[in-house]
Amino acid sequence: MERRAFIATLTGGLLAAPLAVGAQQAARVYRIGYLSPDSGPSQYSEAFRQGLRDLGWLEGEDIAIEYRWAEQKRDRLPGLARELVRRRVDLIFAVSVQGALAAKGATKTIPIVIPVATDPVGSGLVKSLARPGENLTGFAFLAEELVAKRFELLKEVAPETTLVAVLLNPTHPAAKVELREGERVARLLRLQLQAFEARDPIQLVSALAEMARLRAYALLLVSDRLFVTERTTIAEFAVRHRVPVMHFATEFVDDGGLMAYGPNITVLYRRAATLVDRILKGAKPADLPVEQSSTFELVINLKTAKALGLTIPPSLLQRADQVIE
Repeated sequence: MERRAFIATLTGGLLAAPLAVGAQQAARVYRIGYLSPDSGPSQYSEAFRQGLRDLGWLEGEDIAIEYRWAEQKRDRLPGLARELVRRRVDLIFAVSVQGALAAKGATKTIPIVIPVATDPVGSGLVKSLARPGENLTGFAFLAEELVAKRFELLKEVAPETTLVAVLLNPTHPAAKVELREGERVARLLRLQLQAFEARDPIQLVSALAEMARLRAYALLLVSDRLFVTERTTIAEFAVRHRVPVMHFATEFVDDGGLMAYGPNITVLYRRAATLVDRILKGAKPADLPVEQSSTFELVINLKTAKALGLTIPPSLLQRADQVIE
């Protein structure tokens, strides 16, 4: 009897061993929907992936990312968001305000994370920064508060400026707020301001051509994903027509822009992975406050300044966080 019991126990153990291995291999793979107005991968999508890797998440093992690119056609975002919902992803990573609004319209239950949001309360994304409510959280900066500083810096670089062009995308929920603040600051600095609109790359080219025709002395960009994507086009226009441009993110200057004052978007994408990590481990977006970026960088490109025939004041160079030579 003892021998039979031993053999039964041994046989049962051998049969159970493959089942245990199979259970380990069948560990859950979380599916993340990446919703973007862009046309394909960029340094930002790679920064997000790197952020996940830094936290121990490995694509193909415990996470899978499903990309949906709107190819600069923002009216496609709602349909792409609904498609991700039908795919039953575990989380939607929406990389623009318009994308996040589309995701919110498609689901009230799937968690949504936005890496960069300008005025998330005014845009209708969250009820408040401290208590976002519902199923969305992320990182934000209040672009309106930076407008005055950008105008002042632009005036320092181009003191003879009298006419400033402001480029905005009217489909961005926060664009009107930034423009209104820009008009207020322009009056204080005794500057004439003229707004130009661009909803897509084709309209952007037309707006830049009109600026050149009117001989705008300087250009200030209102925060929008379109201008980040088309930053090389804007930089080439600026050099060709010798127009100093104030940008809202440091990445512009890396690609030939004159100067920028604002957050480092690449860093925010990488940091947003921490929110994704917490949510996949059980946290609820409604309980995670929207984190407000308080670190802004002044970056200046001296090579571009030389091409524009500008001399950057030494006092401004001393205040810069980074100077590209």
